[in-house]
Amino acid sequence: MSACQQPAQAEQAVRTPEAAVKAVEAPGRRTAVFAGGCFWGMEAVFSHLKGVSSVVSGYAGGRSADADYDTVSTGTTGHAESVRVTYDPAVIRYDQLLQVFFGVASDPTQLDRQEPDVGPQYRNALFPRDAEQARVAAAYIAQLRRLDPWKRPIVTRIEPGKSFYPAETHHQDFALKNPNHGYIRRWDVPKVAALQRTFPQLWSARFQPN
Repeated sequence: MSACQQPAQAEQAVRTPEAAVKAVEAPGRRTAVFAGGCFWGMEAVFSHLKGVSSVVSGYAGGRSADADYDTVSTGTTGHAESVRVTYDPAVIRYDQLLQVFFGVASDPTQLDRQEPDVGPQYRNALFPRDAEQARVAAAYIAQLRRLDPWKRPIVTRIEPGKSFYPAETHHQDFALKNPNHGYIRRWDVPKVAALQRTFPQLWSARFQPN
């Protein structure tokens, strides 16, 4: 099934807990890469967070030669549709980004899919950029598994050492530029509303374009 094309309903948001293991990050801008289904919705959610200065849609997990929409959509390249989030850890830490990722941006119990989008290119995955992110990510997944808020197994993968390749220009800031697109209205607008409702302390009304 082609990426980001079918209408869907957003899954119910989960008020994920604060991380028991907090990220210890050096001052200055940092980046984090997340995969959780269609990158339009992932971008829309993370672009509404305080402390986030840029969200770029792209592909992670495969080779640069295969990092284009049509090829990735075959599900054979090893890539996942992803977003690269640039953030200020003085305002929002990596572990807080994880709260949003698991609670609102994606459903970590869906294996190689997110609702109507099916295939390994829609897998739920974290791509740590350094050892600290890997440490915090592993600890948070373990914490969520103990709490089991979904009452279903978490299938999120941690895939360190993978490169990120920006997607084509027309995929960037897609929700901002296409607010009346059918997929955005039925899938991503509810996610953004869930972010505001579930994490008001992290919410920013402004969509931060990349």
